[in-house]
Amino acid sequence: MDEQALLGLNPNANADFRERALAYFEQLKVSPDAWQVCAEALAQRIYSDDHVKFFCFQVLEHQIKFKYAELTALQQQLIRETLIAWLQAQMLNAQPEKTFIRNKAAQVFALVFVTEYLTKWPKFFFDILSVVGLNTRGVDLYLRILMAIDAEVVDRDIIHTPEEARRNTLLKDTMREQCIPNLVESWYQILQTYQHTNSELTCQCLEVIGAYVSWIDLTLIANDRFINMLLGHMSVEVLREEACDCLYEIVNKGMDPVDKTKLVESLCQVLQSAGFFSINQEEDVDFLARFSKLVNGMGQSLIISWTKLVKSGDMKSAQDTLQSIESKVPLMLQLLIHEDDDISSNIIGFCYEYLHILKQLVLLSDQQKANVEAVMLAVMKKLTYDEEYNFENEGEDEAMFVEYRKQLKLLLDRLAQVSPELLLASVRRVFNGTLQSWQSAPFMDVEVAIRLLYMLGEAIPASHGAHFCGDVAKASALQDMMRTLVTSGVSAYNHTSVTLEFFETVVRYEKFFTVEPMHIPNVLMAFLDHRGLRHSSPKVRSRTAYLFSRFVKSLHKHMNAFVEDILSRIQDLLELSPPENGYQMLLSSDDQLFIYETAGVLIVNSDYPAERKSILMRNLLNPLMEKFKILLEKLVVEQDEERQAILADCLNHAVGFASRTSKAFSNKQTVKQCGCSGVYLDCLQSFLPALSCPVQKEILRGGVRTFLHRMIICLEEEVLPFIPTASEHMLKDCEAKDLQEFIPLINQITAKFKAQVSPFLQQVFMPLLHAIFEVLVRPSEENDQSAALDKQMLRRSYFAFLQTVTGSGMNEVIANQGAENVERVLFTVIQGAVEYPDPIAQKTCFIILSKLVELWGGKDGLVGFADFVYKHIVPACFLAPLKPTFDLADAQTILALSECAVTMKTIYLKRGPECIQYLQQEYLPSLQVAPEIIQEFCQALQQPDAKVFKNYLKIFFQRAKP
Repeated sequence: MDEQALLGLNPNANADFRERALAYFEQLKVSPDAWQVCAEALAQRIYSDDHVKFFCFQVLEHQIKFKYAELTALQQQLIRETLIAWLQAQMLNAQPEKTFIRNKAAQVFALVFVTEYLTKWPKFFFDILSVVGLNTRGVDLYLRILMAIDAEVVDRDIIHTPEEARRNTLLKDTMREQCIPNLVESWYQILQTYQHTNSELTCQCLEVIGAYVSWIDLTLIANDRFINMLLGHMSVEVLREEACDCLYEIVNKGMDPVDKTKLVESLCQVLQSAGFFSINQEEDVDFLARFSKLVNGMGQSLIISWTKLVKSGDMKSAQDTLQSIESKVPLMLQLLIHEDDDISSNIIGFCYEYLHILKQLVLLSDQQKANVEAVMLAVMKKLTYDEEYNFENEGEDEAMFVEYRKQLKLLLDRLAQVSPELLLASVRRVFNGTLQSWQSAPFMDVEVAIRLLYMLGEAIPASHGAHFCGDVAKASALQDMMRTLVTSGVSAYNHTSVTLEFFETVVRYEKFFTVEPMHIPNVLMAFLDHRGLRHSSPKVRSRTAYLFSRFVKSLHKHMNAFVEDILSRIQDLLELSPPENGYQMLLSSDDQLFIYETAGVLIVNSDYPAERKSILMRNLLNPLMEKFKILLEKLVVEQDEERQAILADCLNHAVGFASRTSKAFSNKQTVKQCGCSGVYLDCLQSFLPALSCPVQKEILRGGVRTFLHRMIICLEEEVLPFIPTASEHMLKDCEAKDLQEFIPLINQITAKFKAQVSPFLQQVFMPLLHAIFEVLVRPSEENDQSAALDKQMLRRSYFAFLQTVTGSGMNEVIANQGAENVERVLFTVIQGAVEYPDPIAQKTCFIILSKLVELWGGKDGLVGFADFVYKHIVPACFLAPLKPTFDLADAQTILALSECAVTMKTIYLKRGPECIQYLQQEYLPSLQVAPEIIQEFCQALQQPDAKVFKNYLKIFFQRAKP
């Protein structure tokens, strides 16, 4: 071996050595006999360096994984002997190998097992067991090998090919027949030998049993000798967590429902008499979390049994199982209410399924009602934040609590399905009790009280949020609570969690304010002052900006009296963040978008006449235009790139804000009706010069392009005079991405204005195509995937453009480009349909071809086009699907084939018998198609139902492809 290269395996080696080692590894992987050197090194213990040993196993692993079939029977035998020799050596070593080497060795054993067990090495386990006996090191490796086999053959988290899945099933079947009882016996011996002296091996063995129990005969494990031993382990501190997990796997195994109930019941009796149900006496939370998972497994298993028994009509056994479930509920409640969230979280599944049973019962007993109430109280208590929760700097613990809260929410929703009246009454009691004295209550109690009111909205849903009509009891309860919320003054509570919950709840129940609109001014003030948009916490300000825009939008009919007051109060929040003086704005630019949109909504939906709306909109947008002009002048002369980026960002925000205000207009309130066209045309006039800015082109063009998209919708034809200049600037020295994003703009104009923009399109058509072709022919690195993808997307955009033009019936745009250009365009479409293995583009190309045949393919069509149809379009319909890359099993490709069928059909409808004659006498014979198939093809093409030909075409090409 290359000793120099091996030095690079050490993690502390320098970069050159490491690189050399990597190259050496690649070299050994492809070398036909390098694995033998490694095998020898392992069998004869030539190297003592751990990294070299690991490396040898890696080379061996690669050989077995990818090149095993190439080996001779002798070489395969050599690998088996090497592994057994290495295993024997482990018994004698002074020191055990490092864990990472043992794990890698186990993986290699598992790979050989998967490859050889069914054929050459049926004695795999017996050979290993005869070597390791009960030697501690041997047992350790044997158990690791079993876990590695589990990972290869059983682990459901690993996705297997159908071939591998079949092989794995066969492996398990063979193991069940030949060796599982012996393996189980070996596990029992290991546990008996080491349970008191070696906790590590005992735990490893329990893990193996847990992994294998799901697919072996359960009676081998669920019997007195094993269960008694496992229960014994439950009382040993170092073993009990693993024993708990092992019992969980046993309980989880699928089996007959009556047997399952018996198994769980007998386990529970033993656990209960051993004192495990006394949760309060247990201090070890890690163990309790595992125990909670075990109880959850038992509960869920019983519920599955109950469901099966009810389905099969065995009501007597179902009743017994239900009793068994009910007897576990007190324990479940103890675990659910436990102060440790992991313990509580692990039992939620059982709790959820139990409530699902109660939902299905017609009448609940008093005990069951009491259980529902107990779950409800537990959920309310557990939803509460604890003192340690860090609101300003949320880390992993906080994220876990948020996830846990989501689980509790599911329980609350399920409670609402079982007994909505009880839930409503309980929440009302907690809510009113807490809000009566909110000034002296801890923040977490106040937050959870409001949170519960908020959660009712989803737990007891109403269509379109109509919580305040319909069911009188529910409506009046919610109305009372909402009235209390907005009149109690709790919005002034000095804690971010309470403040946020207040605003979230107000917005969720905005319909309340249509019933009692007198509360709107108070809530608006809360949004606008230090409680909301001017709160000391940026997190609260940011969320409030979004919630404020929702509040105003949904209640815009009630905002008329407050429009100008609100606009003057938010004036300073609308300022464009000045990039020069480092002044910290209250809101980020993303938050400001919501405030601009809110301002737009207030103006547009007010009862003011158009002139007043126009003045207010001008007041809103003029400062943006003025600032834009100044910043753009600065940007043009700015030399420093970092400063350029900051200025460009700021300019982009200005355009974005103006764009966002236009979202307030609707079909009922158009820009014209509100008298605001002039303001937005002025904005266009102000923003378009940014397109010719020589620096920061990408960001500026992106912003202006988005604004143009909005203006095409809002200003309609008034925007047209600006389009030619904008297009000219956007087509100057552009990249694939620029063009790709520019084309949708042209498509939008084409589809919206059709004939109105025909002269402009005829003028821009070839310059746009030249820009596209110029980018597509630019050379790029062979393996530059990003450039290849950009080109593919640009090609798609180009064809989408042609599809829009032809689909809008504007064939003159192409026809008037001169014969040579028309031909060039047509050839690109043929090329797109046939040459590029991109079914999305191919589909578009066939749509274009169908449309062109429809427009020009008749007797009075474009001169020379009929000739083009027969020379190029008909062949394309055959050449594309015959390509090896045209995959008839792929859904996108089938869509392309479907459009190909439409193209053929359109040619036939336009050219009639002449087309059939050409196919029969010239084209299909040239492809060596048999006469009877030609006949069949032409008959299918002439069928009046287009579907018949589409289906036929798929079969035709399936037969034609090798």
